[in-house]
Amino acid sequence: MTREALAIPVRDPAAVPRLLLALGIIILLWPGFKLTEFDPSVLFEERSLDTMARFVGTFFPLESSAEFLRLVARSTLETLAIATAGTALAMLIAWPLALVVTRTLSISRIGPGPGFALGRVARLPARFALMFFRSIPEIVWALIFVRAVGLGPAAGVLAIGVTYGGMLGKVYSEILESNDARPATALLEAGGGRIAAFCYGMWPMALPELVSYSVYRWECAIRASVIMGFVGAGGLGQQMELSMRMLNGGEVSTILLVFLLLVMLADGVSAFLRKVTA
Repeated sequence: MTREALAIPVRDPAAVPRLLLALGIIILLWPGFKLTEFDPSVLFEERSLDTMARFVGTFFPLESSAEFLRLVARSTLETLAIATAGTALAMLIAWPLALVVTRTLSISRIGPGPGFALGRVARLPARFALMFFRSIPEIVWALIFVRAVGLGPAAGVLAIGVTYGGMLGKVYSEILESNDARPATALLEAGGGRIAAFCYGMWPMALPELVSYSVYRWECAIRASVIMGFVGAGGLGQQMELSMRMLNGGEVSTILLVFLLLVMLADGVSAFLRKVTA
């Protein structure tokens, strides 16, 4: 390559469109920042810094008495049980609905036939159920189920199961539809049913993504179970709510540390399962 060629400045042809796009995004976001009264400078005011320092100072030293640690250990096991049972219930809700709404598994899709219109109509109630389940936050479901079954972890399991059932069902169907549809289509054209097309044409290719997202939702369920404890759904959240009500920052910081360890555990399980299914 000659020196003249090297001296020619390289110009990105997409620089101007990218700049305009960035400016457009900033212009669109600005009203949102104004509506939310977002002002980061308030965090660095002397009064704010002093208030935050005094509040964080109440979190130390950590509570480490044997009696409290036993109580936290029991609440931790309860939180894991809520998250695991709730995720399992969510999968039981999600998989049938996901198989119904996944258009790639529709037999009527491979050619015109009398069942084409019926298939589209049959998918509408399943799509509406998934939208309805995930549109209501899990804490609202927890409030409803606390009224129905009383205080305790059962309400948390039901709340996670219903909310995450809608989320898992939607994402499962999207994962299945984003993968190569040719094996499933070939099985359907050969006379195979929807379940056979899923098990042999989609499941092997989609398994790593399905496992990864399912474990991620299990991790989210752990966090959600802590939040739902504030409305009486059991677990670490209920214990944290009691500690905060008594203004015991040491107990709160110990619970937060245990919660951090739970998230690290979930991340480790997720990495292990991704490696196994890869």
